[in-house]
Amino acid sequence: MAKATREAYGEALKKLAASNPNIVVLDADLSGSTKTSEFKKVSPERFFNVGIAEQNLIGTAAGLSLAGKVPFASSFAMFAAGRAFEIIRNTVAYPALNVKIAATHAGLTVGEDGGSHQAIEDISLMRSIPNMTVINPADGREAEQAVLRAAQFVGPVYIRLGRMAVEDIYDDSYEFELGKGVLLRDGKDVTVIATGMMVQEALKAAKILKEEGIDVRVINIHTIKPIDRDIIIKAAKETKLIVTAEEHSIIGGLGSAVLEVLSDECPVPVKRVGVLDTFGESGKPSDLLKKYKLTAEEIIIQTKEILKLK
Repeated sequence: MAKATREAYGEALKKLAASNPNIVVLDADLSGSTKTSEFKKVSPERFFNVGIAEQNLIGTAAGLSLAGKVPFASSFAMFAAGRAFEIIRNTVAYPALNVKIAATHAGLTVGEDGGSHQAIEDISLMRSIPNMTVINPADGREAEQAVLRAAQFVGPVYIRLGRMAVEDIYDDSYEFELGKGVLLRDGKDVTVIATGMMVQEALKAAKILKEEGIDVRVINIHTIKPIDRDIIIKAAKETKLIVTAEEHSIIGGLGSAVLEVLSDECPVPVKRVGVLDTFGESGKPSDLLKKYKLTAEEIIIQTKEILKLK
């Protein structure tokens, strides 16, 4: 079943409303889009619309955390990570406050909203901040569990969520573990490490390549920070080749994080699939993914290229 991770976020908030009286939710006048409206329906007294004022959104969340609440502050990723960066850094992360920033409409799949609203730098920004945990779930089940786990975790968390519906990877038996990558498919020839909606594309690519005799390992890195160094190093040692895939700039995102791990521990060839050093544009999400080469086809191309080095 296809579901947007922002939809799963709304469902998780409803569960938190019932289970934890200290949960409060704040939004910057986008509750219908971010799905915080689901929380408002069941717990309006704990919902706060601060208006189109994202810096106030984060500052208010910080104050509520100091009063013992567990605030989830939501806006579009471009505004949450971009416009409010300095407030997040100095008011939330510097004192390590227990604030959860749930940013929806990340990446190119915002579509027709265009390059000004397509946050392709947010992972880079958020993972550069000390004390910040960064999560980028791949499907609805993972998103819901990530939100529930973030509510239990004490400290600043950035959760990256999408507008576009994505196919399920996991079933109801899945258990999210913060900071741990997930081996989705084993393989000996090359490893594809993916995050967010690109995990689905990595699995598609691996299936096609298997039919061509290429054995691909697929790993989902849902927690960008702290990243699972062990699963990355193990893959590098065993398959010798790595391809990363993300709906984000290749500068500072998952690919950069993987390269940082490998340069320290196990240098191997790496190819990165992601947005090159460019802005997006207005268009249908499916067309944008093809134009900017965020597809299974591009993962296949890069996998075959890197295999030439073996």
